[in-house]
Amino acid sequence: MMESVSSKSGSDVISVELSSRRTGMSFQRTRMSADRTLMSVIRTSLSLISFGFTIYQVFEKMRDHNVITHAGAARNFGVTLVALGILMLIGGIGYHLQFMGHLRGERAAMAADGLIHAQSSFPVSLTLITAAILLFIGIAAIVSMLFQVGPFG
Repeated sequence: MMESVSSKSGSDVISVELSSRRTGMSFQRTRMSADRTLMSVIRTSLSLISFGFTIYQVFEKMRDHNVITHAGAARNFGVTLVALGILMLIGGIGYHLQFMGHLRGERAAMAADGLIHAQSSFPVSLTLITAAILLFIGIAAIVSMLFQVGPFG
């Protein structure tokens, strides 16, 4: 157990305590930065998935109402955009999980060595939960598009 630090403590004790606190906070800032990076991936994936699905639906409706006779290329482009959004989201989630696992390991090692206090835990990432939900929606959309089944078919 570390001794209590106050303004009456020696300058070296105060310096070590401040350094420990700054390092602990830097882990929290890095975690939040990783969440922001995942949010960027979510934003781009959502744009790709929604734009691809919209293109697909517009050309399907035009074909259904005999406005156009062949919409295969546009429909394939829509499916490709949705697939690209899903792949990007899978890559972003994978990178986030890998990075956070490494960050948690580093933090645990520094806490075990007594270099940081590590009293506050890393909360569950709401950004990661949002990414997983979007991934399931994207998969449902592409299954619907390819097999004309489900609520989007």
